[in-house]
Amino acid sequence: MSQTTIYTTTVEWTLEHSGTVSLGNGPVLEFSAPPEAHGTPGVLTPEDAFVAAVNTCIMLVFLWSCERLRLDLAAYQCRAEGTKLIELDHTERFTQVRLTPHIRVKAGFEAAADIQNRVQRALRAAQKYSLVANSIKSEVILEPEIEII
Repeated sequence: MSQTTIYTTTVEWTLEHSGTVSLGNGPVLEFSAPPEAHGTPGVLTPEDAFVAAVNTCIMLVFLWSCERLRLDLAAYQCRAEGTKLIELDHTERFTQVRLTPHIRVKAGFEAAADIQNRVQRALRAAQKYSLVANSIKSEVILEPEIEII
């Protein structure tokens, strides 16, 4: 049986092209339009938050998958890059989010090829079960670098 969960945020305008966002689980963050849209540099933007949401969700589902596949993860770092398309009528959208995770896994006594296969399974699961990746129109591309140590 399906179930639903509600997540909430509240935004409040502070000045010019800036505001605060109160997240349902507690944190309050400043945000702004990007500098090229008359925003404040060095502050969270909706574009940053969008790309970060994809990146963080994929990572968390990957960690969950690693636990279930009994992978001994040593390190995970992922750079995400969102490609924004600006149409002739000035509408904007992200067409893709490219993630390049650098993953280090401890080998133990198992063959490197077997570990590599399990890491790939965990990555496929992360992409398949990511709430955020499943909720967007943009293509999500994973280009991992996997190191067995």
